[in-house]
Amino acid sequence: MMRLHSLRLSLLLLALAPALSSAAQPAPAYHYFRLGNPANLPAAVSRPGYALMGGGSDLDPAFRFLCDRAGGGDLLVLRATGDDDYNPYVQNLCHLNSVATLILPDRPSAQDPFVAAAIRNASALFISGGDQANYINHWMGTPVQDELNSAIRRGVPIGGTSAGLAVLGEWAYTAQGDAPDDKDLDSKTTLANPFHPRVTLVRGFLDIPILKGVITDTHFAKRNRMGRLLVYLARLNEPDGKPLPLPGRSIRGIGVEQAAALLVEPDGSATVVGKGDAYFVDASHADGRVESGKPLNFGDYALLKVAPGHKFNLKTWTGDATPYTLSVHAGAVRSSQPGNAIY
Repeated sequence: MMRLHSLRLSLLLLALAPALSSAAQPAPAYHYFRLGNPANLPAAVSRPGYALMGGGSDLDPAFRFLCDRAGGGDLLVLRATGDDDYNPYVQNLCHLNSVATLILPDRPSAQDPFVAAAIRNASALFISGGDQANYINHWMGTPVQDELNSAIRRGVPIGGTSAGLAVLGEWAYTAQGDAPDDKDLDSKTTLANPFHPRVTLVRGFLDIPILKGVITDTHFAKRNRMGRLLVYLARLNEPDGKPLPLPGRSIRGIGVEQAAALLVEPDGSATVVGKGDAYFVDASHADGRVESGKPLNFGDYALLKVAPGHKFNLKTWTGDATPYTLSVHAGAVRSSQPGNAIY
């Protein structure tokens, strides 16, 4: 009887082994949602292009720009928090094989082989808004960063909105020093102290050739971010070479207004779409004092303001634009055309 009981117990454990093994495996750290064909379209031929969206409401022309370059294939949305609400929106807007959302909330999720494969097989990529500190802290130095840059080199189109735009340039404000009760680093704070602990800048998360030597900012006029972009540029172009000596190079800034987007071709030709302007800031002829704990003194910055429907070329830094200059004296911004200044 004991032998029969042991045999039955062994058979029961053998039957339960797959379930027990499955239960012992940790659940994936990522979340993946997909609409459309469950299999990727391997024949899709992508064309490069970059959609720089300033944030706010989703902008149909910007997503169509990405979709048109996806070759009818598979668009992948990357985010650190949130849900899959982009999937039905993009699927209804575009004729694609599939639209998927991949939520990567931490570094373990960014290390998963499935995540790398999903990015590798995408025909177009989009980085959502949120908190760019998550993208830098959780994705930089992982296969996510590697696969994104590999996709860019292959000519896969990529776009981003708000925080997703903030990480598209060679340089980015990382938001790593943001306090939980004050997530928006304002111009007043940065102009008063360019080396404030919350002014955190990083180089090289993404490598988009036409955005070399560029730092971007978003929600521009809506959140009065001109002043903080001026500080970033003063820091990056400081005459003593701090924080990074780049002989013969100057870092330029692009600010995109909320509800607007800058659609960029690989050759640098670009168009502003939506309901807001884009601002192109050149500090190559500006100088001054950039000191810790003291208000900024720096200028003159050359500004070009481009309205919706108008063109600009990032390679020549020229376009159908309204020119003016800005300077900062003791932390106060002065403009040659005050109506065009956003502090």
